[in-house]
Amino acid sequence: MDKIDRRILNALQADARASAQQVSDKVGLSPAPVWRRIKALESGRVIQGYHARVDRHKVGLGACMFTQISLDRHSAEVVENFERAVLSSPEILECHVVTGDSDFLLKILVESPEAYDAFLHNFLFNLPGVRQTRTIVALREIKNETTLPIKD
Repeated sequence: MDKIDRRILNALQADARASAQQVSDKVGLSPAPVWRRIKALESGRVIQGYHARVDRHKVGLGACMFTQISLDRHSAEVVENFERAVLSSPEILECHVVTGDSDFLLKILVESPEAYDAFLHNFLFNLPGVRQTRTIVALREIKNETTLPIKD
């Protein structure tokens, strides 16, 4: 990946709906090579998709929870089942394997604290191998960026 590819990625992160002409104006290359580079970045899975950014509050997802999960054992089966369950849950936006006192860190969006309580009891507490959960409630969001800091 060269400097032009990085500039293309920055331009598309700023406006994913930009045309090849608009991107070419920003990166200093004609539209045809820009279009080919974009297609190559898509084929190489550097660009993994295009998404609409939605205000979670306006669609009723007012509660953001960060949940630390500790498993009682780390057998391949327990970990695979947990990861499969996480992937199937639309409420879980992010899942990271972490170091420290827990094994996983989840970012969960739900309608309310009551909805989170139901999610815990109906989903997380029913997963085999979950030993402990710790939840951090986000009171206010200061920054939520999706743009990666790609340097030219």
